Amino acid sequence: MSTTDLLIEIGTEELPPIALPVLSRAFTEGFRDQLKINGIGFETIESFAAPRRLALLIRSIQTRQPDQESVRRGPAVQAAFDAEGQPTKALLGFARSCGVEIDALGREETDKGRWLVYRSVTPGQETARLVPAMTEAALAGLPIPKRMRWGDRSEEFVRPVHWVCLLLGTEPVAGTVMGLSAETRTRGHRFHHPAPIAIGQASDYAGTLREQGRVEPSFERRRERIREQVMSLAASNGLRARLDPELLDEVTALVEWPQALLCKFDERFLEIPPEVLIETMQSNQKYFPVEDTTGTLQARFIVVANIESHDPDQVRAGNERVIRPRFADAAFFWSQDLKQPLESFAPRLETVVFQDKLGTQAAKCARVAQLGRDLAPTISVDPALVERAAALSKCDLMTAMVFEFPGLQGTMGRYYAERSGEDACVSAAMADQYRPRFAGDELPASPCGRALALADRLDTLVGIFGIGLRPTGTKDPYALRRASIAVLRLLIETPLDLDLRDLLERAAAGFAPGLLAEDTVDAVLNYMLERLRGYYSDQVVAIDTVESVIHTGVTNPWDLDRRIAAVTQFRRLPAADALAAANKRIRNILLKADPSDLAEGGPNPDLLADVAEQRLAERIAELGARVEPLAEARDYVAILETLAELREDVDAFFDEVMVMADDPATRRNRLQLLRSLSALFLRVADISRLQ
Repeated sequence: MSTTDLLIEIGTEELPPIALPVLSRAFTEGFRDQLKINGIGFETIESFAAPRRLALLIRSIQTRQPDQESVRRGPAVQAAFDAEGQPTKALLGFARSCGVEIDALGREETDKGRWLVYRSVTPGQETARLVPAMTEAALAGLPIPKRMRWGDRSEEFVRPVHWVCLLLGTEPVAGTVMGLSAETRTRGHRFHHPAPIAIGQASDYAGTLREQGRVEPSFERRRERIREQVMSLAASNGLRARLDPELLDEVTALVEWPQALLCKFDERFLEIPPEVLIETMQSNQKYFPVEDTTGTLQARFIVVANIESHDPDQVRAGNERVIRPRFADAAFFWSQDLKQPLESFAPRLETVVFQDKLGTQAAKCARVAQLGRDLAPTISVDPALVERAAALSKCDLMTAMVFEFPGLQGTMGRYYAERSGEDACVSAAMADQYRPRFAGDELPASPCGRALALADRLDTLVGIFGIGLRPTGTKDPYALRRASIAVLRLLIETPLDLDLRDLLERAAAGFAPGLLAEDTVDAVLNYMLERLRGYYSDQVVAIDTVESVIHTGVTNPWDLDRRIAAVTQFRRLPAADALAAANKRIRNILLKADPSDLAEGGPNPDLLADVAEQRLAERIAELGARVEPLAEARDYVAILETLAELREDVDAFFDEVMVMADDPATRRNRLQLLRSLSALFLRVADISRLQ
């Protein structure tokens, strides 16, 4: 079957920049699914995404759909003919439904007998005839929250569609997509080459757009081109560009033919905190800030223009003119906020609702302050400092700067606290309370910040769960998943030797009696333990290793982490598999045993008759004594290495001893022996759960 290349291009108004990569990937996967549904083979799909276009180049696609053979099974041969060999009603009805005579039916042998079948072959269609419908189906499946119409048309898309280019090899593909007749022309850069450009053959698409249209259609190549231009321009001026990956993606989605230019601004604005300037440049203007080799922000920035101007100084001057009033506004907010100390904003928190049932931000700060005081001794920090940090923690939400730049909450609180003469630990806590903000972010560095970060998130988790607003698979408006992972990271990675259940109970005590549901602490604990499974999954820790530890009932994340590390190391030992299997066998035996045979107490040495059980009892006692100080030190690696010495004795016991003996006393004694063996391993984990 012959193959060629297929080009599909959807030309639009400027697409939403943040959504562009998502739309491109979805378009690619959607069309791939359509090819699979229609049975059309191909080699690869190359995606293109630019502000005014989504395109696909399908390499070596079959030019014709394979013939489709269908098989309909009718009645069994035994039921198809009567005793005289005449066709039954069942057979006649089947032949009639297939539109053929009985002679046209075939027979099929299966392991369940012989059947009459009707085989038909549907000739495959030309790929060109299927392309428009497949394209429409792929576009219909794009993740577009809100579609729009344009003009008097009924079609809907994320932005108005102005042209559709379909080309199979060198041949045009007839049909309509989004209400437009397909053509073999694309459009170049809006300013450099607005006229239509003919595409000779599908594989020429990208090269033609680059050479004639002044458009780089590949998102990846355009992104790399911007990165190289920005880095090179900064380096040639002795500077270093701040390349935020998300900003780089957004700028890539905004331009078709990138040209980087170095601009400047008034150095007096450097008196403003650098985070404010960076936020303004990146979020508002999509500029790349630059710094010197020491990391100090400079009065320069790099703009990526979407045009190769004959007079770049004019483009440069225009961007410098745009940034000036934004910086002037920021300077005004900064000066106004500094006219009063940070604590003067606290009364205004009474007017800001955190959650209807849970009260205002002021009420939340009071709860966090009390919880922070309780936690302070365990984190080795002055309770008064934590209480002060909690009282000031949300004050910057009331400042003009944070009202204008919400992303700077915490950051501005730190600056204002420092200017107000607060203790260094309190000032640092203003920013630290929000860390970690995202996966992989740094943890709070200050002791006050750790206490505040923990207390604030625990209060949110317990409060929101307690009033019944628990997150679902798709909705998590209070970011409880992120809060849970932040708490777990703080406890594990700081590390902090604190019990999670105890922390949650302390947080719950800060709410008014009767406000929270009775099962709140258990519900939050279970939810957080589920997040713990995800935390270790991201670290490529075996899920059964995590389960073996969680099933011990321990709720101290730092202690759990040490146990998980120990089990991971234990699994590398030669004895690990055999001991895990033995523990699984022990668990099954104990589960099936009569509860009356499992009364409290250890095995009676006088009832140990067989040499193998005597030897195992001696070794359990011996290793139990060695394990005790290791358990006190929580040296779980050493405990499991010690218990690994039991392998031969455990194997011998199961080879030579019948646990479920007929004699009740002997049976109970052997069950007690196995329970004491299991208890040794449970000092670390339930290794019976290891696969």
